[in-house]
Amino acid sequence: MSSCNDCIKFSLNIKDPLLEFWDISTGKYRNREAKFYHAIVHLDHCLNCGSDNIVHNGHLYSNVRYPALDASLPVFIRIAKERIICRNCQTNSMAQTELVDKYCCISNATKRKIIGSLTEDWSMKSIARQTSTSTNTVQRVLEKYSPSSFEDTDWLPEYLAFDEFRGVGRQLHFIAIDGHTHKIVKVLPTRLKKDIINYFKRFPITVRNKVKTVTMDLNYYYDIMAKELFPNAQVILDRFHIVQMLNRSFNSCRIQEMKKHKKGSWKYNLLKYYWKLYLKPFDDLEKVKPCYQSRLKDTLTQEQIVADGLSLNNELENTYNLMQDISKA
Repeated sequence: MSSCNDCIKFSLNIKDPLLEFWDISTGKYRNREAKFYHAIVHLDHCLNCGSDNIVHNGHLYSNVRYPALDASLPVFIRIAKERIICRNCQTNSMAQTELVDKYCCISNATKRKIIGSLTEDWSMKSIARQTSTSTNTVQRVLEKYSPSSFEDTDWLPEYLAFDEFRGVGRQLHFIAIDGHTHKIVKVLPTRLKKDIINYFKRFPITVRNKVKTVTMDLNYYYDIMAKELFPNAQVILDRFHIVQMLNRSFNSCRIQEMKKHKKGSWKYNLLKYYWKLYLKPFDDLEKVKPCYQSRLKDTLTQEQIVADGLSLNNELENTYNLMQDISKA
């Protein structure tokens, strides 16, 4: 067994003296062909009191993933961890190995390979395939060992901005950025209120009191959270989202008016096919050079098209003027 143990340890670059290999086999793991190295971890004393007056209490078996040269043939080290009962302190103990962290089935060598791969221009999916792990495992390793995972809770930017974006799996994520430098402060995997509050409450109240402004969209609970988390901050609604809301309101009015007219008619075409002109800043509309408009069978400037469309409905005209005034502000 000694020569087999030494040979396997040399080939796998394992130096743990407590780990002893005794066999190699192939088999199935989750319906995939895999290679198994069989090993045992010995324990000859109590981990609690150090006594060698112990009773052996069987083994706990675990399959530990290990880096493989061929990604199509995953490698596992099937470890039998020896369990004991101490006769002196009546404590149960189990052997541990440097190969893998406690309560974990991903070897430290695999984690090091993942970290090395993360420095390359590879996707997480490719790294997971190469290391025979999952994308979630790659993500956890990144979060645990990257410098950004050790966050400083003694500082927050004076000007914060909140928003959300659609990420992997079309799930919405929360993002906080520095409103002055535009650098990312934090990205959370969800936009749930409790998760956002729990994150910012890690910062002392003295740090949160130094935040001067919080810029956000029209999400109603962002306003509630900002007042709770940052008592001294002024809440600012993002101009982009206000203009976006006005554009949607105007488009709704335009479509309602358009549907009152017969399809293909001059009034219908005026509102249907020139919608981009209504959303354009009025000062940017062409006011001098008319062009022939095939849909309207007339030669008109962009300003005339918009004016003719707005003249069809007073509410539409009022909404347009409000939208233009706020966009200029």
